[in-house]
Amino acid sequence: MTVAATPAPSPANAGEQSGVRLARSRRNAELSLLLLAMVLVAAYSATVEANLLDTVTPDFWIPAASLGAVFLGLHLVIRFLAPFADPALLPAVALLNGIGVGFLRRIDLGDADAVDRESLANFAGVGGRQLAWTLVSVVLAAGLLAVMRDHRSVSRYAYTLGLAGIVLVMIPAVLPRAYSEVNGAKLWILIGGFSIQPGEFAKLALLVFFAYYLVRKREVLSLASRRFLGIDFPRGRDLGPVVVVWLISVLVLVFEKDLGTSLLYFGMFVVTLYIATERVSWLLIGLVLFFGGAYLAYVLGETVGGPFANFYLRAEIWLDPFADPTNKGYQLVQGLLALGTGGLFGAGPGGGQPGILPEVQNDSIFAGIGEEIGLFGLSALLVVYLLIVERGLRAALAVRDSFGKLLAGGLAFTLGLQVFVIVGGISKLIPLTGQTTPFLSAGGSSLMANWLLIAVLLRVSDGARRPVTGGGGKASRPAAGPPEQLHGAPTEVIKP
Repeated sequence: MTVAATPAPSPANAGEQSGVRLARSRRNAELSLLLLAMVLVAAYSATVEANLLDTVTPDFWIPAASLGAVFLGLHLVIRFLAPFADPALLPAVALLNGIGVGFLRRIDLGDADAVDRESLANFAGVGGRQLAWTLVSVVLAAGLLAVMRDHRSVSRYAYTLGLAGIVLVMIPAVLPRAYSEVNGAKLWILIGGFSIQPGEFAKLALLVFFAYYLVRKREVLSLASRRFLGIDFPRGRDLGPVVVVWLISVLVLVFEKDLGTSLLYFGMFVVTLYIATERVSWLLIGLVLFFGGAYLAYVLGETVGGPFANFYLRAEIWLDPFADPTNKGYQLVQGLLALGTGGLFGAGPGGGQPGILPEVQNDSIFAGIGEEIGLFGLSALLVVYLLIVERGLRAALAVRDSFGKLLAGGLAFTLGLQVFVIVGGISKLIPLTGQTTPFLSAGGSSLMANWLLIAVLLRVSDGARRPVTGGGGKASRPAAGPPEQLHGAPTEVIKP
């Protein structure tokens, strides 16, 4: 009797089956890490109640479970729409977001009367609002993943997004102080009880434009005119884009009265330019221009005043916050004292006094958390941020198209720079700014914008990690060319 031989699977089918197994393995790892993150958030909430209430209420787990349900929904979206995306991004961001919600609820408990703390609803106060904003932000991130099936498609709208970004940046500067200023910085749009920080969304729009523009102009900006101290410097005629962005950042510094936002916009452009050209000279030029502009604004604030006076005042507070510790330097002094009180191990979640910190739910949240979890706990949070940035940069290195490299690299660096700006301000490394700590601070604008940033990184990492099939193409990849082909220009690839 003759037995028919089973045909061997074709290379294409074998590659597809291997890709399915790989995707399933990554999503299972993501789910496991996500569950671990929510367990840590629940443990944090229980410790807060134990220190504040001397007991742990039976429903301490409800905020963590609610967050877990929200993040599980996004996990399912990723499993179907971006199955090859980095499995560490969602759990890391979920942990930070969960700690932020837990700390804001801790502030609500601390502000309530002692007799009313046990009966305080889980969804009341700032913590409850942050939980609602988390739901909205995650839904937006899932919607972006559903709409943007290929990160290269967004390059079609680069110029429109660039214009929108500039408009969003400038709106608070031209509005009257009553409709835009909070704590001396004009970063908001305030209408009645509604407020939004348009600069948080502007950074995403501007980064798309920067990535597209630099892909098309990379060769021109890479040309060198002369060599000085072993470094090749660009031609003078090619400095135009950098000077324009520098002028915009100086205008932000002067009219919006915030060093952090100015540094964020200019820094993300210069670093994206460096990624595109691989020339250290652009970093040196950027540093000279920025610090030169900041020093000029400081001198003009001392001599002329006017729109430069606010920056001069902030710089003076930074140089000597204890010169007026009960008035102008109060916020910075209290932040430094909170960090010093926390020491290495902290007072324990719920054991500190964050209520005496000005704007503890926004600008000073890092100091408030630091008082309770100490230097070691803050270092752990910074490592989580570092992990997110590293994963974003890894996606930038792995993706095959130039636009994706610049977009993911710029987004990852921008997130890291924002953390540096706020942590540097709280620790007196740089002047205190009005920036929010990503995923920790209260507020919908920052949370929504940063979740959209993570959605873009997930999409780019999905494209970068999608395995190549036996036929040479990518498994189940949407049909779309790189941005150069979308616009009729020749394809170019930037080396990692």
